[in-house]
Amino acid sequence: MRTIVCFHYMNELRSYLKIGGGNHMELKLEIRHLKLLVAVAESGTVTEASNRLHLTQSALSHQLRDAEERLGTPLFLRLGKKMVLTPAGETLLASTRRVLEELSNAERMIAGSNGGSRGVIRLSTECYTCYHWLPSLMTNFHKKFPGVEIRINADVTAEAVCALLEGKLDVALASWSPDNRKLRKLPLFDDEMVLTMSPRHRLARVDYVRPADLAGETILIYPPRSESTLLMQVMQPAGAMPGRVIEIPLTEGLIGLAAEGTGVGLLAAWAVAPDVRAKKVVTKPIGPHGLHRTWHAMTLRDQPHPEYLEVFLQLLKSASPFKRKKG
Repeated sequence: MRTIVCFHYMNELRSYLKIGGGNHMELKLEIRHLKLLVAVAESGTVTEASNRLHLTQSALSHQLRDAEERLGTPLFLRLGKKMVLTPAGETLLASTRRVLEELSNAERMIAGSNGGSRGVIRLSTECYTCYHWLPSLMTNFHKKFPGVEIRINADVTAEAVCALLEGKLDVALASWSPDNRKLRKLPLFDDEMVLTMSPRHRLARVDYVRPADLAGETILIYPPRSESTLLMQVMQPAGAMPGRVIEIPLTEGLIGLAAEGTGVGLLAAWAVAPDVRAKKVVTKPIGPHGLHRTWHAMTLRDQPHPEYLEVFLQLLKSASPFKRKKG
């Protein structure tokens, strides 16, 4: 998918950068032109862009005219001091940002593969609750690698593995392990998913809950509904239909509604443990043996793994929020 996307970006640039066919590509624009385009577009004036790029206004204006002459089309409209993108400029800008991001990622990977002590680890996890136990791990990691930034991308939480395969992440934490040869998978820990409910709920007095027992209940889930483990993997195979489904994006909100008796939710035992100790909610296993899963830290197999990334992965393995580790 990454190859297809990059090919699409290059096609977008082809008519503007004048990329020739065959094995030789003649680029009419240089990296400095692309950086200038972004700076002017984002700042809106030559003055602010020149300050941002540490250039004189005359030097910046000269480079901009040079880029437009090479392309044979204006990239900006000059409206007094305001610089407004032309349609050609807007098209070029969209691809330029992606190209510069690709170059930045490549430089970061090269720096890391050379054993440097500086770099960036882009991380996401499929469960928002996992972000609660990452800060202490990050503190320990930065004692050894203060020059490495850990950049948490919560925007791709719902599809962390896909983001990893697209090159948007360096590490993805997930409780499912897709069969993909591009992935290198490190088992971290096992945990149990438990039904969480009010102490006053009718199921709070049983030893365990059978899927059929949930028929007609109000079910509390993380969105989207189509990816709910409780609905899709527990209730649906048993033919148990919920009475109502409420989607809640935050763990705290889900626990709060469960505590009030609004419905029943499925959560990791370690995530709800503080509320169980405070007697706000009770938890019950699904079936006599419970519902267990294994968490993995995944990276791309064909990407360089600098020393600091390997250390980070081992810290992940030792920082399990769940005391009973596998193996």
